Order: sequence, then structure tokens, then C-alpha cells
Amino acid sequence: QGLKPLVPTESPAPDPIFGTSKSAPGLQATDTFLGTNKVPDLQKVFQRSDGLPVHLKRGYPDRMLYRTTMALTLGGTFYCLVALYIASQPKNQ
Repeated sequence: QGLKPLVPTESPAPDPIFGTSKSAPGLQATDTFLGTNKVPDLQKVFQRSDGLPVHLKRGYPDRMLYRTTMALTLGGTFYCLVALYIASQPKNQ
């Protein structure tokens, strides 16, 4: 019988969703799929040379998220150290 080829010799049928230029069923022709392109505006924000790290470039929400993350990290570390200290103490009977 011999060896069979690893790659099929026939091309697969086109994908029924992505192989056509028709819009999805149930959507009007005027609906946009992607909306407006925000990439150029975001590039201006993130490439601005103002000395801020990239994770703080978008202002107040980024600062609050960063501070909350740091507080939870430090609080969790302190909690774990206290729990380890208490667990390492000999038990009185």
C-alpha cells in the first residue's frame, strides 16, 4: 500500500464564515464591524516622551490600578510572612 502523503493533495473547501465578503446574517449593511481606528491616537499617547513608564501613560486610572496592585501585593506579602511566623511557633499544650 505504501506511504501516504502527510499533506493532503486537495485544497480544503473555503471557510464558510471568512471565505466570503458577505456580511454576517442578522446585521444591517450599515453596521461597522471594527468601529473607528484608535491606534494612531494611542500611539501618540504611548510614544510621548514625558518620562512616565508605559503602564502609567493614561493618567489617573492607570495610577489607581498601579497603586491598588502594589497595595495588594505588599499586603499579601505581609500577611504571608505573619502567617508563616505564627505557623512556625511551637504550640503550647
